[in-house]
Amino acid sequence: MGLYRTLFLPRLIDFAMKNKATAECRARIVPRAEGRVLEVGIGSGLNLPFYGKRVTEVYGIDPSPPLLRMAARRIDGLAFAVHLLRESAENISVPSASIDTVVATWTLCSIPDAHRALGEMRRVLRPDGRLIFVEHGLSPERKVQIWQRRLNPLWRRVAGGCNIDRRIDQLLIAAGFKIVELQNSYFPGPRVLTYTFEGFAN
Repeated sequence: MGLYRTLFLPRLIDFAMKNKATAECRARIVPRAEGRVLEVGIGSGLNLPFYGKRVTEVYGIDPSPPLLRMAARRIDGLAFAVHLLRESAENISVPSASIDTVVATWTLCSIPDAHRALGEMRRVLRPDGRLIFVEHGLSPERKVQIWQRRLNPLWRRVAGGCNIDRRIDQLLIAAGFKIVELQNSYFPGPRVLTYTFEGFAN
């Protein structure tokens, strides 16, 4: 699994997240970030072109060196500074109450301790800051849920720790966030993989 995780998986993730539906979603939600931004799970940097003029700098964290190298290639020409940090979302080095916007897109599914990571996100946010999130997770349909829970152990192994059966809204509330806007939908593709939580919290 070592070669798979370091060589093939990062490229698969980058390729899989370039589809039309995710690009349209990024174009809709990422430009609403402003000020100093912390992007949790920046991956290969696919959100970077979508940040708007109100962003002054971006701190992008990810534990994967290959994905961070891909992100570094997308920095040239941006109008704001980007600081790429190899670290875990459960232990963020950014100072408390120093971030205006936290962005998490398709990342909470793969963080081992999502509750702890969300606690870190709350810690770094300013009192008037907000979290922008797009995540896939547990469907409300019972038949889909059954298959999500059956497939999750295998999916987690082949997809770099990604879980398809997390209730993202419940995770946010349990971590102390107040959801101020939430939209749910299925993206194109198998329903076990594509039920999406999109919105804002503070």
